[in-house]
Amino acid sequence: MSPVLLFRFFASSLLAPALLGLVVGLLVAGAAGFGLTNLIWSLRELKSVVHLGVLLTMLGSLVGCNVERRKSDAELGLNSQQAAGRRVYDNYCEHCHEPYSSRGKKGPSMKGVFKKPFLPLSGLPANDERISEIIRFGHGTMPSFGQVLTQEQIQDLLAYMHTL
Repeated sequence: MSPVLLFRFFASSLLAPALLGLVVGLLVAGAAGFGLTNLIWSLRELKSVVHLGVLLTMLGSLVGCNVERRKSDAELGLNSQQAAGRRVYDNYCEHCHEPYSSRGKKGPSMKGVFKKPFLPLSGLPANDERISEIIRFGHGTMPSFGQVLTQEQIQDLLAYMHTL
């Protein structure tokens, strides 16, 4: 491995989270009346500084690395119709609706949408007929996709949404 690649690896995997952790630690220390800052400055032994560096690196890793690897269709146990629906979702829905999170984007999250009796914003029944209608004709600020998606794509999309 070249020295440049080693440096990039070191900088991205160790330094970036450590610096982020240090910044977060300093902000918390400032909010806590500089108690942590005084503790940091009073550390004189190399061993304590190394422990602090490891702690800050771990904290930075937890704070800075909130990215989860996208699971494959096989890992999610999707059949061919659900996998086709996932592709439709990725192309038309994901930029406004989170599929696997309770955090919404522009629109509400689709996580567990069919597990509840009613849709969160509209209060409409959470069933294939109503959601298909919303996809085709739109609702509120959601645009219609009836002229964009075929009936088969809508059925595939509904099959995928049942897995969320």
